[in-house]
Amino acid sequence: MIGTPATFCGFTYNNMAKIPDIAPFRAKLDSLDAQIAEPNFYSDQRRAAEVGREHQRVSSLIEKFEAFNAAYKAIAENEAMIADKETDEEIREMAQEELVELRAQIETLENDVLRAMIPPDPTDSRNSVMEIRGGAGGDEANIFAGDLFRMYSRYAERRGWKVDVMSTSLADTGGYREIIFNMTGEDAYKYLKFESGVHRVQRVPVTETQGRIHTSTATVAVLPEAEEVDIEIRTQDLDIATMRASGAGGQHVNTTDSAVMMTHIPTGVTVYCADERSQIKNRAKALTVMRSRLLKAKEDEEHAKYAAERKGQIGTGDRSERIRTYNYPQGRLTDHRIGLSLSLPSVIDGDLEGLIDGLQDFDYDARIQNLLKKQVEV
Repeated sequence: MIGTPATFCGFTYNNMAKIPDIAPFRAKLDSLDAQIAEPNFYSDQRRAAEVGREHQRVSSLIEKFEAFNAAYKAIAENEAMIADKETDEEIREMAQEELVELRAQIETLENDVLRAMIPPDPTDSRNSVMEIRGGAGGDEANIFAGDLFRMYSRYAERRGWKVDVMSTSLADTGGYREIIFNMTGEDAYKYLKFESGVHRVQRVPVTETQGRIHTSTATVAVLPEAEEVDIEIRTQDLDIATMRASGAGGQHVNTTDSAVMMTHIPTGVTVYCADERSQIKNRAKALTVMRSRLLKAKEDEEHAKYAAERKGQIGTGDRSERIRTYNYPQGRLTDHRIGLSLSLPSVIDGDLEGLIDGLQDFDYDARIQNLLKKQVEV
């Protein structure tokens, strides 16, 4: 899922030949400072947090730009000294050495500025509602769905996040037909949003007597946790039915009508929650999942016009898209969107940092290229 193009305060980036004016960014920082100085600024905690994050982002952008600007000026000064025939030879040599270092730094500094100009997606700081379902492959697909849940749970442990299971459908032979859970932690959606899609596993199932490799799939959906202000769900638009929960092998079966089936009538989106013994808790969880699904559908609709630009990059995030292969015989994981291969045992054990960093770097590079393309068109 590639982010949508952003407006950059009237800033037009050309190249090193013309140092861009950052006055619009300074004006924005002044405006943010003025908002923070308002007497009742912290009375609205949500607004205060949003302004605080934007203040930090713009401040960081200006700092990076000034570092780039200082390096650019130093390059010009050193080139002038080298070109000046009256410059002492020793000074000229020192300027030449410094020039080599500055030219090596300038591309990185330039890239830092461009990255800082790309604002984060509004939902990056949200928690994530994740849905994993066994796909093609029968029992092995459900077992693989369980493996993916454990992988993400271990990753959450590494980051100090909380995992809250909201709904499960256990498979008879192990794993899950479906599991829905909430990842609560700093920037959870930012780090997990590229996990949406079809995950494919190639391995010899424990039930395979002839040692043949089977291919199975599981689908993963990552949704930003929605808040009430994001999506208004009217009571009259909900059809809520209660029933007695069912479980695999007679386990975890509630003996009261605590399970909740919630349907959003205008869209037909349905959520089933039965993990809690309290009907009230199941209703609350179902509503959380419902809001997140409706918010994701709304965002997908808004981003549809950029589908052509996203195609062939990290992808649309659609669950019909195969994104990754977990090859157990070769001990290798391959993300097909960016052509990255990593050691499978460490990744399946929750070490996702290298994989997620690679996906985010690719996304940034694609968005920078899109930014430069837009500037050329202007």
